[in-house]
Amino acid sequence: ASPDKSRTTGIELGLADGRVYASYEDMAREEAKLPADERIEVVSIVTPNHLHFPVAKVFLDAGFDVICDKPLTTTATDADELVRLTQESGRIFAVTYNYTGYPMVKEARERIMSGAVGTVRKVVVEYSQGWLSTLLEAEGQKQAEWRADPARAGQSSALGDIGSHAANLVEYVTGLRAVEMFADMGTLVEGRKLEDDAVVILRFQGGARGVLLASQVSTGERNQLRLSVYGTEGGIEWSHEAANSLRLKSAGGAETVLHSGVEGLSERAEAHTRLPAGHPEGFIESFANVYRNVARTIRTRADGTEAVPFMEDYPTVEDGARGVHFIEQAVESAREGRWIGDGI
Repeated sequence: ASPDKSRTTGIELGLADGRVYASYEDMAREEAKLPADERIEVVSIVTPNHLHFPVAKVFLDAGFDVICDKPLTTTATDADELVRLTQESGRIFAVTYNYTGYPMVKEARERIMSGAVGTVRKVVVEYSQGWLSTLLEAEGQKQAEWRADPARAGQSSALGDIGSHAANLVEYVTGLRAVEMFADMGTLVEGRKLEDDAVVILRFQGGARGVLLASQVSTGERNQLRLSVYGTEGGIEWSHEAANSLRLKSAGGAETVLHSGVEGLSERAEAHTRLPAGHPEGFIESFANVYRNVARTIRTRADGTEAVPFMEDYPTVEDGARGVHFIEQAVESAREGRWIGDGI
């Protein structure tokens, strides 16, 4: 945020004086001058949304790989530009849709891709929080302050902050792309500048239908991200608050509950399981799986070695761009009160 804060943080982290920079532009320029075996290998962007695009562009132009928080950018135009720059540069660009890093989310994807539920017909995804049930941003709370500010958060709050996670989770697990949407978005807390509640009706390729709920004002909810997928032969349900479990539903109504760390899971799920059965795979570990997969991909490319199975499994810049397009078209749908379906 400022050269002084950068210097103070550099001292706290024990960094060498010459590797602490006054700005991200200085960092990209000076690091690019260092020999390949001394410079940084990847930049991780964890700033408020409005800085994602300029920081990512500077480091891509300087020849560095990038890991960026979601939403990728605040506009679809900027998102598409980062896709273009990444493709032209050949760099690696990951977006931290970290919920795809959970072992049982990997298992859900494998089960659906193998045909375990048959043809997907219906998807319901909910991401509900209650932390913004009051005008918290007016009290100076740092996280609420920038997320509720259009200049820093972009054109959306609830969808931009958590709804984009839900949309990405659906597409990752089912392999389906949304082709049409109808959104209802609103602000329920008086004085708030951006929406804090949204409902999006979705139509997917192949005819499947879905509903996405995203709310920051569901009083009493902590971090309720829940996905249900229903097919012609069965269903699957996963909840972030019970992240180690996956519920399989048969057409006859019987249920089987799978747990991470036990025998019988897919190789993809096993490759992303870090702890023995019964030990919670936590939120930080889902981020760690994304970062580890990016790091191994960078190493494989640099060393010319054979890729480790399932390690090149992380959200890409293209996934990030789809998230921004989703947000932008949902805002347009809600504003105009009509279906949107021109290339979500």
